[in-house]
Amino acid sequence: MIYNSSVKTKITGFHQDEDNHWVADLSCGHTQHFRHSPPWQQREWVLSVNRRKDFIGFELECKVCKAEITKIRN
Repeated sequence: MIYNSSVKTKITGFHQDEDNHWVADLSCGHTQHFRHSPPWQQREWVLSVNRRKDFIGFELECKVCKAEITKIRN
């Protein structure tokens, strides 16, 4: 049997963690960090409230959901 390991979810909002890094709130209930830490991570958009708003509704793969599904299947 072939499984699709992609787990799509949408960004519903953003908040900052205790270290002031930006974290996306996902529709699945999980979260994902979006750091701007040059030169390793270039995400200047996360520093702007208007640019973060542009990403509300953006669909991405939830790494936590994917890991949970993989664990169940194995």
